[in-house]
Amino acid sequence: MKRYIGKRALSGILVVILSVCFNFTLIRLAPGDPVRIIAGLDNPNEQQIQVLREKYGLDKSIPEQFVMFLKQVSQGDLGYSYVSDRPVVDMIVEKVGPTLTLTLTAVLLSVTLGTLIGIYAARKNGSWFDKLVCNLSYFFDATPGFWLGLMMIIVFASYLKLLPTSGMVSLKNNYTGLKYIQDVARHLVLPISTMVLTQTPYYFRIARSSVLQAMSEDYIITFRATGMKESRIFNKYVLRNAILPTVTVLGMSLGFLLSGSVLIETVFAWPGMGRMMFTAIGKRDYPLLTGIYLVTSVMICIAMILVDILYGLIDPRIRYD
Repeated sequence: MKRYIGKRALSGILVVILSVCFNFTLIRLAPGDPVRIIAGLDNPNEQQIQVLREKYGLDKSIPEQFVMFLKQVSQGDLGYSYVSDRPVVDMIVEKVGPTLTLTLTAVLLSVTLGTLIGIYAARKNGSWFDKLVCNLSYFFDATPGFWLGLMMIIVFASYLKLLPTSGMVSLKNNYTGLKYIQDVARHLVLPISTMVLTQTPYYFRIARSSVLQAMSEDYIITFRATGMKESRIFNKYVLRNAILPTVTVLGMSLGFLLSGSVLIETVFAWPGMGRMMFTAIGKRDYPLLTGIYLVTSVMICIAMILVDILYGLIDPRIRYD
């Protein structure tokens, strides 16, 4: 196992470098000039633009800029944001907490609800419950997350006035301690509900189809023929084999936690990484974008390694050495 983890770590480092190299080049080849945005689009001062290019190193070629970036990263420095003139590391650290609070909670709720409902629906295959949840999953899966979020704001915030419309905390109330936690929890209800409703159908269909496929295998039929209890067959053999696809999808979801909720964070004005990345794209903030892509790539590689380790724990037949 240690040898396998070491190999995956080395390959993960290579993937991160290639990913950052690709994104570093791509965002600089995209239309738009960050220097002209900073200097102002109306009657820009060409001398000022040239000074800014030299200041940020944009007068150099892309390979030279990439070498400079790698030197900064090796020293634990991701540079300074063009727009806010703040260290990129500080900006990412500031936004990681709110994003993880939102997305991690939503993912865990989605995978738990989707898997449990999918397993139950598979065991009741063809029943009214199975047909109902299948139709509901198709409906919510086809519903755009941003539209559902807006509808929930209109209903629960604007019309019923039960929940806040946006943000992470109430700005007019300087809460501390337990009241602060309660305030954050109230602001989390709508965005998390939106994400859970749109993500749960995905895990539901995977769990349901995996259980149905596992229950139709020949060895399961043989166990039933021998008189083995249905609960033992399901818990020991069906569930372990059926849960593996869910683990794979969960690993991919965990990898995209930092930047995968752009629309939801934008709709609910949630102060997280996704919203910051969306703003950085519009402003062509190269250092900030590159830093976000780097952190996201590292997260994905770590998540994939954890998934492979979890595979071995769930199914002992999988061997890595």
